[in-house]
Amino acid sequence: MKQRWMGVAWPSFLMAGVMELLVFALVDPQSMSWFGQSFDMSRQAIYTISFFVFWLVISVAGALTVILSLSSTEVNNPGV
Repeated sequence: MKQRWMGVAWPSFLMAGVMELLVFALVDPQSMSWFGQSFDMSRQAIYTISFFVFWLVISVAGALTVILSLSSTEVNNPGV
């Protein structure tokens, strides 16, 4: 099971980095706003927070794929 979750975590980490590059190649973090309010954070803080958000979203998608690929036996008897 640990190998499955690492199979989700590592590719999602790499893709979060790619998403970070793609998004911030087009968007300046200082020009972003949330409901009309600008962010009072440094660029590095915005980069860091968005990286973890990207990583979380991609990890959830990968985890759902793993869960949906389990057989009924694996779901009903996780220790077996």
